[in-house]
Amino acid sequence: MGSTSDLPIMRKAADFLEQMEVPFEMLALSAHRTPAQVEKFAQEADGRGVKVIIAAAGMAAALPGVIAAITPLPVIGVPISSTLQGTDALYSIVQMPPGIPVATVGIDGALNAAIMVVRIMSIADKALAARYDAYRASLTNKIVKANEELSRIDTYKYKV
Repeated sequence: MGSTSDLPIMRKAADFLEQMEVPFEMLALSAHRTPAQVEKFAQEADGRGVKVIIAAAGMAAALPGVIAAITPLPVIGVPISSTLQGTDALYSIVQMPPGIPVATVGIDGALNAAIMVVRIMSIADKALAARYDAYRASLTNKIVKANEELSRIDTYKYKV
């Protein structure tokens, strides 16, 4: 993440990766304030066994693009809503030049970034795929339960 102020958003990704038993590391790296550390991280990630990188940043949001320019690994950008309701960060991340793609989730969409990591890694990890399938089933069950509860609301005059 570009700053530790992004932690409340990025914690959602960490919690999901923990739930799915996916090893991860969380770092604060700034494309503008710590460029040498960003470069070192991006150059060494593949060799250390990292499979996918989630990079979150607000405002100018250069971090995901800088990392993607250096590493061969897939990078998922999370625009953080620090200014302009996050649209500045969204545009910065999603509008990468040809040849340097960054997959981008919605503003403050750290959970979806982590889910995408799990989907990518599930291709080669059957145990992880099974955990992800169980998670997806829980989403279905959550909606089914919600609809059961909604059907018991009888305070509306015109409800069918």
